Amino acid sequence: MKTITLIQGDGIGPEITSAAVKIIDAAGVKIDWDVQTAGADVIDKEGSPLPMRVIQSVRKNGTALKSPVTTPIGKGFRSVNVTLRKELDLYANLRPCCNIPSVKTRYENVDIVVVRENTEDLYAGVEEMINKDTAHSIKIITRQASERIAKFAFEYALKNNRSLVSAVTKANICKLSDGLFLEAARRIASEYPNIQYKEILVDNCCMQLVQNPGQFDVLLLPNLYGDIVSDLTAGLIGGLGVAQGANIGENCAVFEPVHGSAPDIAGQNKANPTAIILSAVEMLNYINENKKAAMIKNALFKTFKDGIFTADLGGTSSCTGFTDAIIKNLQE
Repeated sequence: MKTITLIQGDGIGPEITSAAVKIIDAAGVKIDWDVQTAGADVIDKEGSPLPMRVIQSVRKNGTALKSPVTTPIGKGFRSVNVTLRKELDLYANLRPCCNIPSVKTRYENVDIVVVRENTEDLYAGVEEMINKDTAHSIKIITRQASERIAKFAFEYALKNNRSLVSAVTKANICKLSDGLFLEAARRIASEYPNIQYKEILVDNCCMQLVQNPGQFDVLLLPNLYGDIVSDLTAGLIGGLGVAQGANIGENCAVFEPVHGSAPDIAGQNKANPTAIILSAVEMLNYINENKKAAMIKNALFKTFKDGIFTADLGGTSSCTGFTDAIIKNLQE
């Protein structure tokens, strides 16, 4: 039995976490969950939304399933997600975005994987007030991190029968920083002659994504652009409620939905657990529970085909009702 860290988060976090755990258990996967609390609810008790015990748990177990954690905007604590990624060196953010059967969207040909560098760029958090009216934020791009994430993208493409990697930057403006990222991507691309490589500016990429997403395959981006573009691609397949995510390093991986903690609907049994379920599917593949992962994904898709949706997708099902329907499909 494998031990996996379970970070319950706050807001709707405990509700969707419970849904994912019930479904994994119903699929017959034996996991010893190391349950850890984080977020706004633990600040008063432990002085931080991300106590060191959480980081130690993930480092020890090597794998975590995480729910959303609220990050104060403009003040307060640094993002729990950013801190986890830095502390555990989870350098690759992986965001598969593919159409889900029966979920109506504007396009039917979306099958894009966003590979986002996860540890530097503006997210390094190097900021200072120059005076009371001027703030500086430093964009950090290094060759080592850029080559590492490019290698990850091309290896992912190779292992998953992907044919095209597109590096997305603003190198016409950020000539040194984004230029270095491109230089690293080009060097790594030369090692994979059977995978097509192209470059595109981030603004043009966004325009073309909403015009013809089918032209893209694997997108390789620095941290900030990756954050923005991955939400755009989520919008192409139904929104953040169905968008899965993974943060992967050499020794650890944290799987999580990419949406927020939605405190406005917390405790109302309205949350859509699809994103954390799909994240859990990726987690099961990561720990080589591939058959169980496929079972859960098929049961989820059958639930959609049966016309069962939560409110955010135009349905009437509650979080627990949606979960029960998936479990029923698992058992048929």
